[in-house]
Amino acid sequence: MSIRLGYQIPNYSYPGGDPARIFPTVVAQAQAAEGAGFDTVLVMDHFYQLPGLGAPDEPMLESYTALAGIAGATETVQLSALVTGNTYRNPAMLAKTVTTLDVVSGGRAVLAIGAGWFELEHQQFGYDFGTFTDRFERLGEALDIIVPMLRGGRPSVDGTWYRTESAINEPRVRDTLPVMIGGGGERKTFGFAARYADHLNIICDADALPQKLEAVAQRCEEAGRDRSTLETSFLAFGFIAEDGDQARAMHKAFAGERGLD
Repeated sequence: MSIRLGYQIPNYSYPGGDPARIFPTVVAQAQAAEGAGFDTVLVMDHFYQLPGLGAPDEPMLESYTALAGIAGATETVQLSALVTGNTYRNPAMLAKTVTTLDVVSGGRAVLAIGAGWFELEHQQFGYDFGTFTDRFERLGEALDIIVPMLRGGRPSVDGTWYRTESAINEPRVRDTLPVMIGGGGERKTFGFAARYADHLNIICDADALPQKLEAVAQRCEEAGRDRSTLETSFLAFGFIAEDGDQARAMHKAFAGERGLD
């Protein structure tokens, strides 16, 4: 696995507001990203738009359904949610879902996963939110199920949060479907990445990145892992246009609408 330059689609609020035009626009973005040299296309795994990007009632597609559709319209880009909220799905079913995406796409799926954080979605959709500690305990149990299922194992887990009994996951097109963990938590998130993941996507302010990278190295050392085997990327918010002036104008308009400098 290698993500050199990924393109995330963070919203589905397009000019005109016609729901029938949402997915064709998504496909056009994915194809343009592929043509421009991006190696990965990512969508958000949310039910509502995020604070800071829009209102909760703005359009939001279910991530894995959208990714399967994008798979049929692209040829080379890797496909992932950034990141999958662990609390939204049974982990064995999630392993099945992402493996099916891998089959459908010809081996282009990436499982990016995190503990989950958007309380409003949990409350209004009826998912248990729990405490911060609860969510990370659930993520650890989930990874003990998901990772073996992606690799051809049949895990039996009798945990606090989840239970499986020799769970089967077929068909698979490879035993190397990449696992990416996303977040900025130096102890828990980075610790899980060192133990389970092929890739860590760090979410933080740019000026905090050196400190985060030091913490990644520490977690790898504690896990007995060679730091160079954990690929690392950084989530940045940018604007893409035909030229720099147009991109800067888009950024200025976006910031102005939200009262940002």
